[in-house]
Amino acid sequence: MSVVLEVKQLTTNFNLRDGAARAVDHVSFSLEQGECLGIVGESGCGKSTTGLSLMRLLPPVGHVVDGQVLLNGKDLLTLSEHEMRMVRGHEMAMVFQDPMTSLNPTMTIGRQVAEPLEVHLGASKRAAMARALEVLELVGLPNPRDRLNDYPHQLSGGLRQRVVIATALALEPKVLIADEPTTALDVTIQAQILDLLDRLRAELSMAVILVTHDMGVIAERTDRVVVMYAGRAVEISESTDLFRRTRHPYAKALLRAIPRLDDDRRERLYVIPGRPPNLSNEIVGCSFAPRCERARDDCQIKEPELLPMEPSHFAACFHPVLDDLVSSQEVVGRRDVSGMDIPRDPTKAKVEIATSDPHGQEAKSAVLLAVNHLTKEFPVGSGSFLRRNAETLKAVSDVSFAIREGETFGLVGESGCGKTTLGRLVVALDRPTSGSIDYDGADIGSLRGATLRNKRRDMQLVFQDPYASLDPRMRIGSILKESFEVQGIGTRAQQWARINSLVHEVGLNQKALEMYPHEFSGGQRQRIGLARALSLNPRLVVADEPVSALDVSIQAQILNLMKYLQRKHKLTYLIISHDLAVVRYVANTIGVMYLGKLVEVGPSFAIYNRPAHPYTSSLLAAIPIPDPDVRFREGVPHLKGELPSAIFPPSGCRFRTRCPLAEPVCAEEEPPLRVFGPGHAAACHRPLVPSTNDEPPAGVHVSIATRAT
Repeated sequence: MSVVLEVKQLTTNFNLRDGAARAVDHVSFSLEQGECLGIVGESGCGKSTTGLSLMRLLPPVGHVVDGQVLLNGKDLLTLSEHEMRMVRGHEMAMVFQDPMTSLNPTMTIGRQVAEPLEVHLGASKRAAMARALEVLELVGLPNPRDRLNDYPHQLSGGLRQRVVIATALALEPKVLIADEPTTALDVTIQAQILDLLDRLRAELSMAVILVTHDMGVIAERTDRVVVMYAGRAVEISESTDLFRRTRHPYAKALLRAIPRLDDDRRERLYVIPGRPPNLSNEIVGCSFAPRCERARDDCQIKEPELLPMEPSHFAACFHPVLDDLVSSQEVVGRRDVSGMDIPRDPTKAKVEIATSDPHGQEAKSAVLLAVNHLTKEFPVGSGSFLRRNAETLKAVSDVSFAIREGETFGLVGESGCGKTTLGRLVVALDRPTSGSIDYDGADIGSLRGATLRNKRRDMQLVFQDPYASLDPRMRIGSILKESFEVQGIGTRAQQWARINSLVHEVGLNQKALEMYPHEFSGGQRQRIGLARALSLNPRLVVADEPVSALDVSIQAQILNLMKYLQRKHKLTYLIISHDLAVVRYVANTIGVMYLGKLVEVGPSFAIYNRPAHPYTSSLLAAIPIPDPDVRFREGVPHLKGELPSAIFPPSGCRFRTRCPLAEPVCAEEEPPLRVFGPGHAAACHRPLVPSTNDEPPAGVHVSIATRAT
């Protein structure tokens, strides 16, 4: 195939207060027609900046200072701004990471997709809207004609991303740059978006640059890959070669940091030691040398060149990884690779687990939290003055489970299934419509005033977006001190002593107390969120998507930290996530939610090895696998369609409208709860494995989450 894009020695600087930071450092690669090229690396490695440099959409402080960007032989860096406007969208387009910030909240979907056609081609409004409808159909937007007059806030995250892709494709560009297009989406919607990009690439012969930190996505979806570190391309190869014959130690480290479904939960996740370099400082030698276990003296002196290790496989390393090297498991066993700046007990190689295991051993701790027939509905629509005729959104519907003290309960499901609402109910930020939440013998829903405030000390919430949950006008020390002041706990000296201890525990230094939230990375802000949650010595911590927006290395640090803190403080966790690989690593028990219902619950090993509900199996099938030899998981195909409305949920089984095994009975009757092993139950008419009993024993709806009754 012909080369449509050739990047030569691209170099981009950011002019900051403390000097120029080289965000992209002499990066070169090519892109062929119909090819998907992945760019992968940690946050801050230059992936997104490379895409923005190609489009010439850098912020005012950013400047391309060297190199060429040849699109069909035309150097984009030499064009005037007027000429470049005609290239953007028409010949090369970009899909940005957050679809909500890419869409104008004051414009309808139809107008936003039609606008490029009017600007670039001078199309009439009628013709532009007709093309908009055509493109929305192309990207698989449900009921596209009805959606033309919708606004962005009326769509789910997956639908908004489809609209952004439709806008980018309206003028049929030759190259599409997709910058983390699925980072904030759950696994099923992520699979749909990536399937869409694959289909469009084949149908339109379009070349795609896929920017991501997900090595599973790289393995499944890309033809070639560029691994970036500190602004430099350190390895370039075909995707299959990268996974089979990794040459650069950094690429090897990224692969080792991925949580896998077959990981031993008792082992710490591998973390790349140290931190990426400050790009404002001059880097002498190999930029990865301070973090590399293979570094030698020559790595500190000279920068390695990107040279061929074999045909079509390039790496910039003086001491590359070879096939006969010691295995990664042996390396991990010999040295401390946790990357955590917190005290550790070196005598313990494994993380203690207090739960049932595959051999039937049971924990004996008491139940700390019992959720019984919990329901939460929100009134929507106009209705009468007394709201008698108002419609209700059924966020949580008759959910029951229990968590034993010291255990971790993982709650998984698609966006909009009610996970976050349930978490807010547990920590008493919302009140249930019906049902009870028994925490340590007290019904949280019935408490009021000072009694509720005192009980809330024991229950803390770690929010999904650590930046949005931290006051940007307050220093970190003041943020952590606030909880002591509100609760009237301790003297000033005692408060600061506790704050200093918290900062040390979560792996930050004392300088952090004088800094503001915007001065930290995403992983550091999540550490601050954990410190704030621990300030009042809680027994229960609800963590809502604690690592969803973090790259694999930082994600591993936070998961290791959470396990360390749980062991030290005897914490009980309720972890909400759409990443099943993450939940499998941290959770003793897993509950699967769909449209407000808990459809399956059981020990983590049972959920992953013998899923009973088709929805659980579909979630597992959608997980990207970091292995190019397994492009797609065998068995259940990717889940299709969108989550139905929680205002008008389907009759009978709520999953039936998307279930490949649905039968007439699924529409007529709500499925009964069946038992499939110790502590394992699911509500399904057509389970994937045989049940042990036709009916669950009495009371199993309450205690099945932690043990059989």
